[in-house]
Amino acid sequence: MFFPSRLVSGDLAPLPPPSPEKIYWVSAVEGILNYKFKKPALLEEALTHSSFPDAPSYERLEFVGDSVLELAVSNHLFLAHPELDQGRLSNLRSVNVSTEKLARVAVRHGLYRFLRHNVQSMDDKVTEFARAIEEEDDAVAHGGSVKAPKVLADIVESLAAAIYIDVNFDLQRLWVIFRGLLEPIVGPEELQQQPQPITMLFEVCQKQGKKLEIRQGKKGSTNIASVYVDGNFIASCSSEHKEIAKLNAARRSLSQLLAQLEPSNRGMMEIDGFDGPFEIEGAKQKLHELCDKKKWPKPIYRKNESGPPHSKKFICTVQIATVDGVYTMEGEERSRVKDAENCAASLLCRALHEYNYL
Repeated sequence: MFFPSRLVSGDLAPLPPPSPEKIYWVSAVEGILNYKFKKPALLEEALTHSSFPDAPSYERLEFVGDSVLELAVSNHLFLAHPELDQGRLSNLRSVNVSTEKLARVAVRHGLYRFLRHNVQSMDDKVTEFARAIEEEDDAVAHGGSVKAPKVLADIVESLAAAIYIDVNFDLQRLWVIFRGLLEPIVGPEELQQQPQPITMLFEVCQKQGKKLEIRQGKKGSTNIASVYVDGNFIASCSSEHKEIAKLNAARRSLSQLLAQLEPSNRGMMEIDGFDGPFEIEGAKQKLHELCDKKKWPKPIYRKNESGPPHSKKFICTVQIATVDGVYTMEGEERSRVKDAENCAASLLCRALHEYNYL
């Protein structure tokens, strides 16, 4: 019997034998976790929401799992990266145990379908988040277009606590069992490629001796975040969620600040021995070759599309991580993805020329 006993008329009476459906349910989750519970009741509790009647919810387990995962990840990062200082270790830990990261883990492994609950609106939010992830070209570390539902991160933390208790509070065994679920673990190189936009924006402004201000407000149910540097408006974004609006405003501002460093004359310019119009032929390949030469990570391209199916328009953003920081450039609208990528690469090449990289 894997279900707990219950109190009936003052006496302990066993619950009915588990149904084939519940046997399958336990086996399926254990297969995902690659771990067989000695006390399957812990697994049942870890996947029970407070809205489900007559059953203990995961809230106590989530309380433990939050701290346990943070400590387990801290131990791993400390041992795996002896070259990193406290600040960089803290940033890595924050990314690896964030609500965004854990929610994506839950989506990747399909854990939400096993949650017992009675909240239809929660289903809708999880579905919206999962669809947004599917539409992404690349993984996003700090928040995409849809806010990560906290319930997804709660599930991961609760499962971690359930295993931790089942292995008699052995943190090392927990990590051996649970690490595979969290893969890929974000390391220094990955974090360099996708720095926290708000943190990066503050660092860029601080290095340039500029004052950064992020103003937030609401228009009806829409949250609006606006970025000002030295009192001058840079960019703004809106979203139903305050955090998403702020993140996207920071991302856009980073692109705008870099764009301001471009030469004022876009018509003609010489870069490393070639002349030409504003758009550089083969700019994407030239940017790739530069990254190889400088031993930087490969450029990352992301696209946004708009318009009807028969007449789509594309805007691409390119990002590279250099020794001095991460540079992002948004191109102009084009009718083909290839042209949109080349436009963004051209802009970034010209901006890098201003930094004397070319």
